[in-house]
Amino acid sequence: MKRLYPILLALILSACTGKITLTNLTVESQGSIMPTTLCPSLATAEPRFSWQYQTDLDSVSQTSYRIIVASTKTNASNGIGDLWDSKQVNSNQMLYIPYQGKTLKSRDHCYWKVFTTVRYGKKGRTKTVESDIHEFEISLLDNSDWQAVWIGRAFDDDLLKGHTAIAARYLRKEFNLKDKINKARLYICGLGVYCAYLNNNEIAPDELLKPTLSDYTKHVYFNTYDVTSMLNQGANAIGVTLEGGRFTAIRYDSTYLEWCGINHTCHYGLPQLLLQLEVTYSDGSKEMIVSDDSWHITNHGPIRKANEFDGETYDARMDLGPWTTAGYDDSDWLPVVAGFDKQNMDFNLDNNPQFKPPYSEQKPVNPTINLAPQPNPNIKVQEYLHPVNIFRKGNKWILDMGKNMVGLLSSKLSDMQPGDTVTFRYAETLNPDSTLYTKNLRSAECTDRYIADDVADNWCPKFTYHGFRYVEITGLRHTPCLNDFTGLVMYDEMETSGSFECSDNVINTIYNNAYWGIRGNYRSMPTDCPQRDERMGWTGDRTTGCYGESYIFNNHKIYAKWLQDIADTQWDNGMLSDVAPAYWRNYTDNMTWPGAFITVADMLFTRFGDFEPVRRHYDGMKRWMLHMKEWYLKDGILTRDTYGDWCVPPESPELIHTKDTNRMTWPGNLSTPYYCHLCKIMQGFASRLDKDDDALFFQKEFDSVSLRYNAHYLDTATGRYDHNTVTANILPLWFGMVPKALEYKVLANIIDKTEREFGGHVSTGVVGIQHLMRTLTEYGRGDLALRLASNDTYPSWGYMVKKGATTIWELWNGDTGDPSMNSGNHVMLLGDLILWEYEYLGGIRPLKQGYSLIELKPYPLDGLDYVNCSYNSVSGRIESNWRRKGNRFEWDILIPANTTAEVWLPSNQGYKRQVLASGHHHLSSQL
Repeated sequence: MKRLYPILLALILSACTGKITLTNLTVESQGSIMPTTLCPSLATAEPRFSWQYQTDLDSVSQTSYRIIVASTKTNASNGIGDLWDSKQVNSNQMLYIPYQGKTLKSRDHCYWKVFTTVRYGKKGRTKTVESDIHEFEISLLDNSDWQAVWIGRAFDDDLLKGHTAIAARYLRKEFNLKDKINKARLYICGLGVYCAYLNNNEIAPDELLKPTLSDYTKHVYFNTYDVTSMLNQGANAIGVTLEGGRFTAIRYDSTYLEWCGINHTCHYGLPQLLLQLEVTYSDGSKEMIVSDDSWHITNHGPIRKANEFDGETYDARMDLGPWTTAGYDDSDWLPVVAGFDKQNMDFNLDNNPQFKPPYSEQKPVNPTINLAPQPNPNIKVQEYLHPVNIFRKGNKWILDMGKNMVGLLSSKLSDMQPGDTVTFRYAETLNPDSTLYTKNLRSAECTDRYIADDVADNWCPKFTYHGFRYVEITGLRHTPCLNDFTGLVMYDEMETSGSFECSDNVINTIYNNAYWGIRGNYRSMPTDCPQRDERMGWTGDRTTGCYGESYIFNNHKIYAKWLQDIADTQWDNGMLSDVAPAYWRNYTDNMTWPGAFITVADMLFTRFGDFEPVRRHYDGMKRWMLHMKEWYLKDGILTRDTYGDWCVPPESPELIHTKDTNRMTWPGNLSTPYYCHLCKIMQGFASRLDKDDDALFFQKEFDSVSLRYNAHYLDTATGRYDHNTVTANILPLWFGMVPKALEYKVLANIIDKTEREFGGHVSTGVVGIQHLMRTLTEYGRGDLALRLASNDTYPSWGYMVKKGATTIWELWNGDTGDPSMNSGNHVMLLGDLILWEYEYLGGIRPLKQGYSLIELKPYPLDGLDYVNCSYNSVSGRIESNWRRKGNRFEWDILIPANTTAEVWLPSNQGYKRQVLASGHHHLSSQL
């Protein structure tokens, strides 16, 4: 029997291995859990299909695929693609394969599956792999699909100025249904934000602040839900709570806007609702319940006022009871006003925007509403955080969450008497005397209030959010404990797709701070900050940062949607806003901020393999580039810039911006290299779109402008650009503008400036830091990049850590800088740090779009003992884990199925290149 044990063990192991399965099947990059429906509800009738493989076998490659799309699950089960059968296609493609079947229309429900043939193993054996059946549904694609009308009502106590926090609207309607309901779909848009209920049950209670943000003059997005299981035979009731959100309240800091020369911000109107509930019975008949003049409304409910900047006030004494159930007495409610959009939506389109000529007469394009299915998931609570400390300060309690988090605070309230008010004030840091530090919040109140009824309650606000670590709590009659409070960490629903760890604890802590800061600034768009009276989608903050973020998070959907926000800011002359959506109408005409329009599209293509955003927005990108060339390119120099190298470390600790001209980089040294950089990207886009004339134009622009720029600014004897700031030198070097023979002269100035003048510290602002770490490492000074990454003295990311930061500051001197612009949770100064960690320390880079071909080339820098790096790419999971063992370099890698990798093994004789197929590999060398 003993001899049989190894044989039996081998048989058991073989039964558990050798599998190849299709996994992560998506349609339009959505799986079955996104959004909250039984299947994805798509904003297009021309969907694209993608998948991955899960296997423990090596050298797995796809040789063919077949996709079927069926109108019934039975047809799909039987392999009948009555809507589309791609037949067998000999291809290894598994990303974004377009539907090419019968024309799909609104409401179509489809079933799909994939059959593939794969080759695996050293002997090249073949196998057929079949997926499970998946579903998708087409949303409402045309305004003619809607029978509902916008409804709402103005109330006497609405105050549409100042802080603009109004009482919530509560809308309801009762209706009767027949039996044997087959399916029911709810299409809903609440402006600005809403919660919906059916028969006393909240629809998608885990989603918050919906729908997604937009410039409401251009796009208004609605959500789709499968509510079949929530309906009853007979009497039903539907209810919606509406708050103003960004539709009613857009805060601005007057001092900042005066600095920008802008004196206007958008206000859209009062809350309103569009709702259509479509019920299909088993006999095929249909019934529709819509928002119309039969609904009732009140604003005499418990939410007395709320907005995202100031907080929420909730009066439990005004609880409405079971107002979302049938039979409720709403006789004292008011009728709604149907067609409220026509009475309410005063869009304030900048009749006199105070821009300098020639823009004073320009108007935004397409100023009408475009109702569209929401293309990205809603915000959700993604983590629960428990506080680490609570202490008394006078008659107040100070709660410490341990992290500078973004979201809401849930509280267990007890020992309350009617009329008691508990006040929650939020802040990122404390003053030296342990009181809240709120100066950096500017005009944002960041305060929630709960007014008690005669019963204890568990309460959490719904129509606000806060960026905070500390909470000051007043009005409690009892001594609270830590278990009374829970932090709800919220951001757009997305997968955490990457992980990074190395032997340096400072770098690890900075990475963790970046993780908290990045996700805390996803709010239907990538924002600059989550706490003060701003929270805007500044384009310049993400021009390069979006690439690094894409390793940590699967942010494909939010950035694809944000590209549309940027496109929606475009005027007919090509001009783009620096903020998207253009809630602040910052049309300042500079290259470095709106350049995100092009770089984000490039990120979506190179990292996620999705070229559709490029195709959709190419004409707008080109129009903007031609606009900048026409107005500002003079003798090869782009003369226009607005913000400079924003937030360079200043010479005095209290300053926001340097006054030392030796630290400043001049406009031409910023805008011109960026123009060349974007021309290079546009040339690639044009070539892929078969726009040969455009491709030639952008290539010539890059060549001619680089030549003139060098002639104007480059001192060939010293290798210095202009007055020799690190940023002025690093941009043309990284963008490929420097003559080859002079590259290391230019590099020497960057190194000298960094090491000698700034003591091995950062000297750049937002623009320069986007390219610093990669440039140093690419040109052989990875040791200096590592020093910058691991510093803990000012100015550095580690200095922030040393001073107690748990996110990334807006200023390098965030502990001493002027509070008028000093957020404790910004990500713009991360620059290319995350990119450097994944692509240089971990060595993971895409050689072809979507990581179908991967480069694995780590830089084992002296001072690091190990790096563990993983990334769940759209093509599958990639791992790169290396460590030093004396002079030995030990490296474990994982290459996803149906991909290959160009692998560069570092050794004491340089890099050794080889091409490896999918699977686990262990490599080693002598360093």
